Amino acid sequence: MKRTLLRTAVAAATMTSLQAGAQITFYEHDGYRGNVFTTDKAESNFANRGFNDRASSVVVERGRWEVCENESYGGSCRVLRRGSYDSLRAMDLNDRISSVRRMANRGSFANEAPAPQSVPSYEYRRRPGEALFLVPVTSVRAVTGPPERRCWMERQEVEGSSRGEPSVGRGLAGALLGGVIGHQIGGGTGKDLATIGGAVAGGVIGANSGRGNPQTTQRDVQRCEDRPSSTPAYWDVGYSFRGVNHQVQLSAEPGRDIEVNGRGEPRQ
Repeated sequence: MKRTLLRTAVAAATMTSLQAGAQITFYEHDGYRGNVFTTDKAESNFANRGFNDRASSVVVERGRWEVCENESYGGSCRVLRRGSYDSLRAMDLNDRISSVRRMANRGSFANEAPAPQSVPSYEYRRRPGEALFLVPVTSVRAVTGPPERRCWMERQEVEGSSRGEPSVGRGLAGALLGGVIGHQIGGGTGKDLATIGGAVAGGVIGANSGRGNPQTTQRDVQRCEDRPSSTPAYWDVGYSFRGVNHQVQLSAEPGRDIEVNGRGEPRQ
């Protein structure tokens, strides 16, 4: 009897430890922005927490969790591993989650979600229960990335390598024409001589015609130039909180005000 009670107590303690070691946080907007709902236990209906169909991004702090589009774990469900999911759109669960429950850490599931981000990208995310303060932005500077290289193809005329040299093609054409003309002059031996002479003269004239004039051809040439980037890589933002000046780099352009926590750290 004592052993049975001991095993029951150990099992209960183990289950309690597993539940306490699990935690998942839902965010109202993509990129871990907006209102926050966090839990370390199963929630069969988000409407009871005022967060039904509102989650757009998720951070799994500990454990493995199944999120479902209907209450009581119905409809389409996906199992999320430890890590950050900056958007639920690819899983077709954006603004559609209504329940969540803890799953075993061992084994695999047929409905596992794609792998979370390997590197957390929520440095400035709002933490559950964290008090926030709205302070005015004092300076904003957009910092652009490296220059963008732009290339294109351009057709241009280039000089050939036969400039100033006799043309073999023109020489043959001239010889044929000269022979025809010479054959029409004289008769007998004189006609033969005239034909030969005409061919020789035509060849010489044809070969030298155009000599000294540049020969041009067309070809495609690649041209490139570097232009300053017009896309900001980040925004350098300044603000003052409780008498201390702060300077941070944000991935998105801020408005007139910025939310910070009690230590002056930005929250988006």
